[in-house]
Amino acid sequence: MKKNKKRMVNGSVYSGLSILAVIWLMPIFWVILTSLRVERGSYVTTFFPKAFTIDNYVHLFTDTGVLNFPKMFMNTLIIASASCVVSCFFVLSVAYCTSRLRFKLRKPFMNIAMILGLFPGFMSMIAVYYILQALGLSEGVMIKAALILVYSAASGTGFYIAKGFFDTIPKALDEAALLDGANKWQIFTRITIPLSRPILVYTALSSFLAPWVDFIFARVICRADASQYTVSIGMWRMLEYTMIDAWYTRFAAAAVCVSIPIAILFVVMQKFYAEGMSGAVKG
Repeated sequence: MKKNKKRMVNGSVYSGLSILAVIWLMPIFWVILTSLRVERGSYVTTFFPKAFTIDNYVHLFTDTGVLNFPKMFMNTLIIASASCVVSCFFVLSVAYCTSRLRFKLRKPFMNIAMILGLFPGFMSMIAVYYILQALGLSEGVMIKAALILVYSAASGTGFYIAKGFFDTIPKALDEAALLDGANKWQIFTRITIPLSRPILVYTALSSFLAPWVDFIFARVICRADASQYTVSIGMWRMLEYTMIDAWYTRFAAAAVCVSIPIAILFVVMQKFYAEGMSGAVKG
């Protein structure tokens, strides 16, 4: 009886998970089918395309007269990569200081950072834009520098997860290194960071994804300068009333192309990502 009951429970769990998997994968499957569809426009009478083609991908990368998707892709890749490097340094540095050092106003700083993290960043976007304009970072190629600055400037306030992970590393290692003559910077770079690969991977992934998918700040700062558009702005333009008929299937193709780097990162780093989250929770 117990075995039969256990089998029924397992069967119900697996059935529920299978249904959820179908629900989660259905939108992805639909986007891929749409990217391979011959029919133009957003309204069709069948779920499956009547004919398949790769012309949507070809035109996406070759038809650059109206929307230059390759340029947008490279802009986003440069901004996301640079922001990832700077943000990782800020987050890990602040997390290490709050985890290992004891200084005045440490707890007030942590409380203020937590409170600031409760407010969405776009609340300050108008003020941020005027500050960037005053600094001469709102025109031309300086827009990339402005976006990198915006995405990475306040990243240090999101240190709580990394701090939780650093708290799990025994402080005896730091004390032993101090006795051997190492300074704080050497302890951080040669002991703490090598032992923190999981949280480093987690921080890098989250720091890369934020600018990769952001639309609001990119739209405000780039404005009408098409040469500095990111993929989120370009894909939004594809769905405008005057362009949706010709660009809707290319929009689906762009969605597939944009998701490929993210999917590769998560597949390759999935193990370390999970370890980073579990280590942070323990802290």
